[in-house]
Amino acid sequence: MKKYSIGFIFVLLIILVLVSGAYEISYDMAKDKAQEEKIIDYNKQDHTLVETDGTAKNADCFYLTEEHGFITVYLSDKKTVFEYTSIDVRSLPAELEAEIKNGKYMKDTEELYNFLETYSS
Repeated sequence: MKKYSIGFIFVLLIILVLVSGAYEISYDMAKDKAQEEKIIDYNKQDHTLVETDGTAKNADCFYLTEEHGFITVYLSDKKTVFEYTSIDVRSLPAELEAEIKNGKYMKDTEELYNFLETYSS
């Protein structure tokens, strides 16, 4: 009888490992598919990407804008991306959300980083 109970527990353990593995594979596939759809959706939109080395002079000011639902930081020329953030615009107060959609001005790096620190989670 003891031999059968050990075998039963072993079979249950194998089933648990297989189910966990199948879940992980399906999760990864769904995640990849969602990422591909996001990229395809992004590529369908009319936009211009500007690359930057992410450096700014102390005299530079910044503008916060909304792109694809998240805050993007631009340098003073309003064309060069300084930083992409993971801050969801919809999570902000309505007044601040409206300011960002219109291009919120930040006078220096200190003000910028204080803002980003306050609203990033």
